[in-house]
Amino acid sequence: MTTTVQLKTRPLKPGFGAELIDVDLAHADAETVSGVVEAFHKHGAILLRGQTMDPTQLVQFISAFGEPEDHTQTQFTLPGHPKVFILSNRVVDGKPIGAHNDGVGWHTDYSYKAEPVMCTMLYAAEVPDEGSDTLLADQCAAWNALSPERQAELDGLMLHHSYQYFMSTREFGRQELSDELKAANPDVIHPLIRTHPSDGRKALWVSTGTVKEVVGMPNPQGLELIDELVDWVTQDQFVFRHKWQVGDILMWDNRCTLHTGTLYDDTKYFRTMHRLWVKGDKPF
Repeated sequence: MTTTVQLKTRPLKPGFGAELIDVDLAHADAETVSGVVEAFHKHGAILLRGQTMDPTQLVQFISAFGEPEDHTQTQFTLPGHPKVFILSNRVVDGKPIGAHNDGVGWHTDYSYKAEPVMCTMLYAAEVPDEGSDTLLADQCAAWNALSPERQAELDGLMLHHSYQYFMSTREFGRQELSDELKAANPDVIHPLIRTHPSDGRKALWVSTGTVKEVVGMPNPQGLELIDELVDWVTQDQFVFRHKWQVGDILMWDNRCTLHTGTLYDDTKYFRTMHRLWVKGDKPF
């Protein structure tokens, strides 16, 4: 559906993403929200600054993009709002209120699921004065920049993703999964080159952490290929670096981007974000 609302935009970086100007989501009408959704699908990532949203409003807004997704780790969901996940280093009454250093390392969310999340949204409630930037890599531009010969070599390769492998090898907070989490998150196979369902554009859909092997390729050769491709995708020419302000909403399309958080001085600063997801479909 084409909207008649003409939103003011500026690119996050040349050829990728859009900042939407003068949109107040808490008071936006349906037509404006439709325009925001349209901009998201077109640009791969959108930024809206200066928002004031409570958890109910966040869930209502993200529902315009599709059905909100649940979270694998539920201990840090917001009480009364199970679709809202807290990222924070704050400790209250001796207990952390959110996941800390979650999302550091280039990845796409839920890549270990048969149907990875389509969309990720972060809402900034509290941000450090320095550090904690979020980086987005344009995997469509990275694919398009490859030579036709290299594209032909990579197209058709399949990746073995594993949540169990990820949790046992990740840098922050390694853990052995319970039998329940293992059963709920079986290993999956996804294509390395992913086609976007909205317009058929292709993305070099590589990720770190969850990829256990390239199907049919022995390790370490397979994982070395993954490292090589991640290095390619995350070159400066393909990456947007977002510096947070309180009230920012940043959303990205997991079907065509790679992202990572960055570290900050957690002895000096506090950071609190609300993360929401939208259900996705099977990669092809």
